[in-house]
Amino acid sequence: MNKLLISIVGATGIGKTALSIKLANHYNCDIISCDSRQFYKEMTIGTAVPSEEELNAANHHFIQNRSITESYNVGQFEKEALQKIDELFLKSPIQIMVGGSGLYLDAVLKGLDYFPKVDSSIRLDLSKKMKLEGINSLQTLLKKYDPEAYDTIAIDNPHRLIRALEICIGTDQKYSSFKNKPKLKRNFKSIKIGLKADREIIYDRINKRVDIMIKNGLIDEVKSLHQFKELNALQTVGYKELFDYFEGKIPMKEAIEEIKKNTRRFAKRQGTWFRKDSEIIWFDFKEKLECIVSAIESNIV
Repeated sequence: MNKLLISIVGATGIGKTALSIKLANHYNCDIISCDSRQFYKEMTIGTAVPSEEELNAANHHFIQNRSITESYNVGQFEKEALQKIDELFLKSPIQIMVGGSGLYLDAVLKGLDYFPKVDSSIRLDLSKKMKLEGINSLQTLLKKYDPEAYDTIAIDNPHRLIRALEICIGTDQKYSSFKNKPKLKRNFKSIKIGLKADREIIYDRINKRVDIMIKNGLIDEVKSLHQFKELNALQTVGYKELFDYFEGKIPMKEAIEEIKKNTRRFAKRQGTWFRKDSEIIWFDFKEKLECIVSAIESNIV
């Protein structure tokens, strides 16, 4: 087995894209994106899709390859990504995967967890509760039923929040208890490279990144998608807050501050998820490429 998939992880805005391009150029290979926010072609600015220059610097896959109107989930991604990775290994024995979506990363590297079927009425009841009482009511429920899931899943994503709760309620067991069971082995080796920085640095980069998004036209992008606001793809930071602004619920300045605050929370949850993974080799976000390459090659057995 001489095939190697190098995965680059870390908080949003920390520089994963830049490193992935440097490594792809170094190893003359492609880049697989496992960022679940960047799959959709209608969402460019708010998901920080790589720039045209970055996309031209290396071959990227699973970037804006679907429409928000299409149903898409982690199971489909796992199947498609594994097929694409197998194709790419025919060209080069080393490939790169990058993204901050821990669930999608794990799906490719380990396979999905098995969850038992539960009564569909539970999901309907939870959806009604969210519409009547708001997403905070469901977040409070999950914190009560499964604190570990509360700390690790994207609790601002209604789909994932309801999924975790319906398992807790339908099985009378924690959602997190069904995770990390033994899976089928992959036909490639993998190594995980993590980028880190002090929390203050990450938060400052996030705040500046949001300001740049606003300057680059995020408000117009979200306005053009307002009619689709109920779609699952748009239940994400950067879009929900501006939908509230367009509906007169909050002023623009507050919406922008909410985007920054919720993105910082998202980064914190990413950190919680990745810190639990002992396989990740961590580097400062400013580390030189030569040091990272040296670490990769010294860890290939």
